Amino acid sequence: MQSLRFKAIDNLTSAKDEVTVNSPAKITAIFGENVFTLQAAREHLSDDAFKSLNSSIKSGQKIDRSLANQVAAGMRHWAQSKGVTHYTHWFQPLTGTSAEKHDSFFTLKSDGSPIEEFDGNALTQQEPDASSFPSGGIRATFEARGYTAWDPTSPAFIMNIGQGHTLCIPTIFVSYTGECLDYKAPLLKSIEALNKAAVDVCHFFDKNVGKVTATLGWEQEYFVIDEGLANARPDIIMTGRTVFGHSPAKGQQLEDHYFGSIPERVYAFMRDFEHESYKLGIPLRTRHNEVAPAQFECAPIFEELNLAVDHNTLLMDVMARVAKRHRLRVLLHEKPFAGINGSGKHNNWSMATDTGVNLLAPGKTPKTNFMFLAFFVNTIKAVHDHADLLRAAIASAGNDHRLGANEAPPAIISAYIGRYLSKVLDAVESRVGDKFDEQDEVMLKLDIHKNIPELLLDNTDRNRTSPFAFTGNKFEFRHHG
Repeated sequence: MQSLRFKAIDNLTSAKDEVTVNSPAKITAIFGENVFTLQAAREHLSDDAFKSLNSSIKSGQKIDRSLANQVAAGMRHWAQSKGVTHYTHWFQPLTGTSAEKHDSFFTLKSDGSPIEEFDGNALTQQEPDASSFPSGGIRATFEARGYTAWDPTSPAFIMNIGQGHTLCIPTIFVSYTGECLDYKAPLLKSIEALNKAAVDVCHFFDKNVGKVTATLGWEQEYFVIDEGLANARPDIIMTGRTVFGHSPAKGQQLEDHYFGSIPERVYAFMRDFEHESYKLGIPLRTRHNEVAPAQFECAPIFEELNLAVDHNTLLMDVMARVAKRHRLRVLLHEKPFAGINGSGKHNNWSMATDTGVNLLAPGKTPKTNFMFLAFFVNTIKAVHDHADLLRAAIASAGNDHRLGANEAPPAIISAYIGRYLSKVLDAVESRVGDKFDEQDEVMLKLDIHKNIPELLLDNTDRNRTSPFAFTGNKFEFRHHG
């Protein structure tokens, strides 16, 4: 292993070739080109099929089975125009990765004639062998049937791997008796439960609200190491993290890696996986060096919760594949190295109405914004009542190692809301709201050159310790790894 490491270092210092990344001048030129968006559906579906699909996405109505054949035919026509030969039901079993079984559009008719087809039954339902999900030792072998069912709220997309192109259809995954075998089915249930409860509350303030959508903006931290150096480490190959080894001569002591200049080789990798992500409709916006050496982060614009989770799952797959083109290895483990920060997947969560209101945005007058106060207080109460569930949701060996250092360390789940909003709630509780003065916009004046603009201050400082902190118009769950 020592000779492998020396060889990897020699190759690393002598290698000059670099992967060419042909990024477009404008992201909008390629964004979503491999996604069956509503615009693509409009071009390839009949009016009735498009209306049925649109209603299913926007209002949760089931797609008429009689129209499923039309949707499937239009989806196949669109996919084949982009070189697709196979399709798959793409699902997220309890293994921490995504799963897929590819089937060809090709089939033979009864007379032996070869044709290509994709009907509504193949679109809406499939039966992958579920005996090994979540593992081969948990479910009885005589109870091995499982079903995948199409989730129309997350658009189908085309995955390009080398010269192959596959149509991926996001689905839920359940057992023969209806138990959830994946992460998507419980998520969709929770989204609908929140929608029903939140709409009822909204109607106390606004009768026009017909739907409340949970929104999510995730942050993906990751480490990047040379592929040759990774191959010299059996622990990294087998587990995605180090299990033994010496501490480096220089680690995170100075934290000088944070927001530093991005290394050129990693920069090329970032541009490449961003390029692939944009084609899949993943709205990445931020990239930077993280605190630990060789650690980086990317983050998208917030989206509807179900779609955001699908995009994050898809992104991790894209990152791993693109890294190989650059002779790199991406480590997504929560704590791959001892003695330095691990990687979090912070969740910036809020709720939005179909009338365009962010329910966790206090506005300029939070004291009189009663709809905001209602959802704000109920969210805090929910955290108080169900802190054990929140803690259990992020409890794993890797993540608990990560949380033991400088990254939202408290084992007790608490909500931080800041001094100003604490005063607002105190005023409401003590019924002295009329005497409470709303805070006007506060400008930070800097005693330096007059050309530097004044800074507009937020209501609260940033709290990196609280696991569930209010950050202006959303809550950030920092415990998630």
